[in-house]
Amino acid sequence: MLLIVLAYLGGALTILSPCILPVLPFVFARADQPFVRSGLPLLGGMALTFALVATLAAVGGGWVTQANQYGRWIAIVLLGVFGLTLLLPRLADRLMHPLVSAGNRLSELAQADGQRSRMSSSFLLGIATGLLWAPCAGPILGLVLTGAALRGASVGTTVLLLAYAAGAATSLAIALLIGGRVFAAMKRSLGAGEWVRRGIGAAMLCGVVAIALGVDTGVLTKVSTVATSGIEQHLVDRLSPPKPSSDEATMSANAPALKPAADAAPPAGTMMRASTAAAPLPVEGTLPPLTGAVQWLNSPPLTAEQLRGKVVLIDFWTYSCINCLRTLPYVKAWSQKYRDMGLVVIGVHAPEFAFERNIDNVKKASHDLGVDYPIAIDNNYAIWRAFGNQYWPAHYFVDAQGRIRHHHFGEGEYEQSEKVIQQLLAEAGHPEAARVATGLEQHAKGVEAAADGNDMMSPETYIGYTRAENFMSPGGEAPNRVHAYTAPSSPDVNDWGLAGTWKVGAEHATLAAPDGRIVYRFHARDLHLVLGPGAGGKPVHFRVTIDGAAPGDARGTDVSADGTGVVTEQRLYQLVRQTGNVTDHTFAIEFLDPGVEAYAFTFG
Repeated sequence: MLLIVLAYLGGALTILSPCILPVLPFVFARADQPFVRSGLPLLGGMALTFALVATLAAVGGGWVTQANQYGRWIAIVLLGVFGLTLLLPRLADRLMHPLVSAGNRLSELAQADGQRSRMSSSFLLGIATGLLWAPCAGPILGLVLTGAALRGASVGTTVLLLAYAAGAATSLAIALLIGGRVFAAMKRSLGAGEWVRRGIGAAMLCGVVAIALGVDTGVLTKVSTVATSGIEQHLVDRLSPPKPSSDEATMSANAPALKPAADAAPPAGTMMRASTAAAPLPVEGTLPPLTGAVQWLNSPPLTAEQLRGKVVLIDFWTYSCINCLRTLPYVKAWSQKYRDMGLVVIGVHAPEFAFERNIDNVKKASHDLGVDYPIAIDNNYAIWRAFGNQYWPAHYFVDAQGRIRHHHFGEGEYEQSEKVIQQLLAEAGHPEAARVATGLEQHAKGVEAAADGNDMMSPETYIGYTRAENFMSPGGEAPNRVHAYTAPSSPDVNDWGLAGTWKVGAEHATLAAPDGRIVYRFHARDLHLVLGPGAGGKPVHFRVTIDGAAPGDARGTDVSADGTGVVTEQRLYQLVRQTGNVTDHTFAIEFLDPGVEAYAFTFG
């Protein structure tokens, strides 16, 4: 809201700039003329100019966004230039001189034409006003547009542009209504206006330094996606296509993490027969633009046009999502098996938790997981919204003509998905794809192993108060304040609680003192917990017990047999993997050091 107010004020204050003054007498001269024949054409001409300037800036911003990390530095330099133009009026005059000259010439033409046609002269004067207004508005308008290049197009950027335009229109409307009486007052206000501009310029330069040093990224990793995208997600829910039926996937509150699909996949490691002839696949839509990514990994930026002639698999995922991790062995296998036949796999990484916005975190996770195909970092959900997507994981299959021919949400149906790939490759001129045996050649390990869907009775459980369920510590959660908790004494299956001193936030709980615990009564083969270390990445040691004893052979990949482990990074930790029959158990994890952040339980 503060940014919107500042953008509106920035638009309104540009009327105080010296380069606006040459054309204002002609604007005031039309204040007593009919609005439809004079004022409306003038505003229309100005709007046209602003539209052209914004379009050019948007195209440039799209190029900067696609330029990957180099584009980020170009945008930072541009932000610095905009800040300097606010601080140094003479520099602004020199940079904007061509547009100012063009505006002045059009003003003279409009004055000469005024006697012949009021409407055409007013329209021409509006274009001139827009040309004059754009360079005077340049630094503040440039801040918004360059910010869009850094962050990607979003609803927020559009609102900022609208707020800016509304401010400019307001000040011009006042000028038209009041006329020359405000002209003298505006001249007297120039000094104050310049000081306001210089203050904004100084603030912009501070922002440039913060962005260059990576402070902005650090702040983003602490800002909850749940808290910042609720309104936009509500719009997506209202405007997007109907959700899949509940047996395909389930969507939780703001972050649609999925349960396994109804049709479970064959066990990993089995080989299946080559696919046979299949019915034609329907056309579900067209591959949307991929330009909203804030950065690309493992590849230069890719566009829908560049991908024509290729079969494309779009995989929406996020690196702490257990459902996404369990689909990765199949996606990686498909990429390897069919790459030489023209398949391009693109992982669209759309974060669920705030720390997944940190690109360095995504880079490390992708490397550790062995993901070598292109990854589009979709921190602003631009690609997510372009597809109308609502789920993790989600797979969209695109043919060589750029048409979406199939989709699948959640886990499972791997053989069907691979047959779709083979069919689309055959259509694209690679009939040999249909002769390849489907399935994985070896068992997936660790968190990537398929879930035991037949005996899993515990659901994904969030710890932050906005989505927490079945919390059974006496007194309930105390949002956003440090509080001493006591673990539930006799929890039922899927009940859980905290013990020790914790601060429970919207997205996660932070341990405020050593020796805090989390207790969960669960029924599943595997138990995972999304965790992050203390402030500054300080490691946090922990100890796991199952029914009060060390896990032994039931330990997960991130735990020793004696139950000890260390939280060193923000990710999903596998804490329990049982062998034999699955029954109800009470899980407890005790953190020996303060500062740990706990986000969500998942099971398998």
